[in-house]
Amino acid sequence: MNTDRWYYRVFQSAPDLIRSLLPGSEAGLSSELGLDPAVPGDRLYRFEALEIKELSHRLDGVLWPRQSTGCAETGSPEFPVVLLEVQMHPDSGFYHRLAAQTYRFLQQQPQVEHWAVLVITPHRRLKLGPTQALQIFLDQQVVWLNLEELSQQPNLDPLLNLLTLPVRPENELAASSQQILVRRPDLDTIVLPMLVQRFPQLTEAEIMVIAGIPREEIRHTRAVQDWLAEGRQEGLQEGRQEGEAAVTLRLLNRRCGPLTGATTAQIQALPLEQLEALADALLEFQGPADLATWLAGNA
Repeated sequence: MNTDRWYYRVFQSAPDLIRSLLPGSEAGLSSELGLDPAVPGDRLYRFEALEIKELSHRLDGVLWPRQSTGCAETGSPEFPVVLLEVQMHPDSGFYHRLAAQTYRFLQQQPQVEHWAVLVITPHRRLKLGPTQALQIFLDQQVVWLNLEELSQQPNLDPLLNLLTLPVRPENELAASSQQILVRRPDLDTIVLPMLVQRFPQLTEAEIMVIAGIPREEIRHTRAVQDWLAEGRQEGLQEGRQEGEAAVTLRLLNRRCGPLTGATTAQIQALPLEQLEALADALLEFQGPADLATWLAGNA
């Protein structure tokens, strides 16, 4: 599933969630200040996705403190500027790419004084490359959110529970979705598309049953209908992406020899447009070096 885009929606809808995920932050600060996180004007953070120019590094998201915090552009120890990265697949070059795009961001945003990096991963078993040269950066500047461990915590806040939906076993999705929506019904336009992606074979009515939402309550809700339609379309798009990846990998194995697990995972994670471009380019490949060059310049 396209988890990067889904997490984009989560933090776009609830940017103050970042307060619960950084060490030393007070998750209840918004309520202490009399702010309502469901009201955009009351939020402490705003979210945007930035493309870092020259090297074409696209950040999964940047969370900027709001003007009301008094540190909107620079960040502060209490409200740092946060770079968000979602990494759900093995990638032997991830650590180096994360460091490169982080410091490129700081080069292009020299006003930033206080910052952190939050990386969301499904579990601790991902192979993300060598760490020795980047140990200080990874240990001191990066906050790691392990979804598998988070999902095992009891009585999760609805927003934290929301983050775990992509990795929860299917038999836990109904209870988790209903727990979220009972306390935060405004999150239906995020929960429902994820359920559609996790259960692409189910009908809209069956998705409603899983979510615990009476169908008549949302039949006339245009926003929810649009999100459901988009979630269904994303499911179809991912089916096309998986098929294109399978064909491309077969051709690459013939032309470049057996691929490593990390390279295979990197190719499987490519969006459909890049997979199609790779399928065209591989016709000119003479060996694995050509593939490595293409991935370095395009992935």
